[in-house]
Amino acid sequence: MLDKSENAVMSAVYSLCDGTDGCLVSPLDILSVLPKKNKMTPEKLDDILNALKCDGYFDLINSERKGEKMYVINLRESGFAYKRTAKQRQRDITFKIFLAFIGAFATFIFGLILKSMFGN
Repeated sequence: MLDKSENAVMSAVYSLCDGTDGCLVSPLDILSVLPKKNKMTPEKLDDILNALKCDGYFDLINSERKGEKMYVINLRESGFAYKRTAKQRQRDITFKIFLAFIGAFATFIFGLILKSMFGN
């Protein structure tokens, strides 16, 4: 399971690849897509990209173009499934919240029934 910053970077990479197998992006491209509240440095971005590479989301090759650092990113199976997995996780969270409300409502009704049977 990805933490908050890894999730943001993976979302940015997925959107930059735009449904293709891979893409050629600079650190500034990725940083420009990230939410402003993340305040990520290029060094931290590099660490996160390497962590995502180790987790099997994509293949990562560091390159240079006209003196600028570039990343060649080729999505793997986990990378392609990222959006689907994120939607499934959101659906699971929504279902758990719904179950909690149903449980609370059932407990409330059960309490009212008991109170009317044994109450003053």
